[in-house]
Amino acid sequence: MESAVEVWRFEPLLEGVLRKRWKRFLSEVELADGSLVTAHCANTGPMTGVLQLGGRVRLRHDPSPHRKLAYTWEQAEVPSAGGGSCWAGVNTALPNRLLRATIEAGLLEPWLGPIAAIKPEVKYGLGGRSRIDLLLTPAPTAPDQRPIYVEIKNTTWSRGSLALFPDTVTERGQKHLEELIGVLPAARAVLIPCLSRADVELFAPGDSADRRYGELFRQALGAGVEVFPCRFEFSATAVNFLGVVGVQDRESPIP
Repeated sequence: MESAVEVWRFEPLLEGVLRKRWKRFLSEVELADGSLVTAHCANTGPMTGVLQLGGRVRLRHDPSPHRKLAYTWEQAEVPSAGGGSCWAGVNTALPNRLLRATIEAGLLEPWLGPIAAIKPEVKYGLGGRSRIDLLLTPAPTAPDQRPIYVEIKNTTWSRGSLALFPDTVTERGQKHLEELIGVLPAARAVLIPCLSRADVELFAPGDSADRRYGELFRQALGAGVEVFPCRFEFSATAVNFLGVVGVQDRESPIP
């Protein structure tokens, strides 16, 4: 395994047990003292493999008059591919920040080249109706001076050590692949699956969940879209970058 490099810090997260999830955005967690709290769930998908009632979870406590809920569900304990368990990051608002911090630390320079500037949420695509997660401007020393469009996808579903995205049909994700293809060749197009669990070693599209996404993924690879799956390790106080893993062009076997 690559050397772990810390890229994100938490105030120590609170641990509890997941008792319920409802209305997609809400979860009920029992804390160590037996009290029940309602925590915001930023992940609106099915959370395949990481939504385990009765399982251990970690919450961020951030009381504020501007927030409806003082708690946010950040992590879930999941069975690990190598036996035992590991922690997965389930807050879908975090991956863009993680990847920006990773890029700013120079940890992706071997893949992206030196970067001079980063802009989030820049309009692009057909009619400018989409927003790219990160738009990177290469440093003057970079051999390729094209702008770099980066789309980031939080990835927690896995089969063994194979990380998979998506875990459900995602028309939005399909559109993002089509729009990444559309910026070529005037710009570089990069898809970064944010592998929010430390036990995976390879990434593939989740064909069994969204066959169309898998087809578009392979089309994107053929067109020149670059895919750099970044693996992270989660603890109660920090997130560590573990490196970039390989890409498999399809889930296997496909039913």
